[in-house]
Amino acid sequence: MSPEYAMEGIFSVKSDVFSFGVLVLEIVSGKRNRGFHNSGQDNNLLGYTWENWKEGKGLEIVDSIIVDSSSSMSLFQPHEVLRCIQIGLLCVQERAEDRPKMSSVIVPFCTR
Repeated sequence: MSPEYAMEGIFSVKSDVFSFGVLVLEIVSGKRNRGFHNSGQDNNLLGYTWENWKEGKGLEIVDSIIVDSSSSMSLFQPHEVLRCIQIGLLCVQERAEDRPKMSSVIVPFCTR
């Protein structure tokens, strides 16, 4: 749920962008934002992801199933996963006006 909706009941298309970002980060991490626990830290999934991203450790959040190179189905591409994380983080910025439009969010997913 976007901060502006949770705090003030304001809903907009940027609220949907926020939700999309949460979904992307949940898929990449294999964890849900709600009920996220990380070894005693107070962060939710979004805080944990931001923290790792700022420290240059974005790949730390990636679900081990995505990374498992022993799987015959593994097509793990670190640069593509990092791009997904970056897009997710752009979408979950606290201020609605800082979030991108969905039309610009989907372009990186459609191009290689």
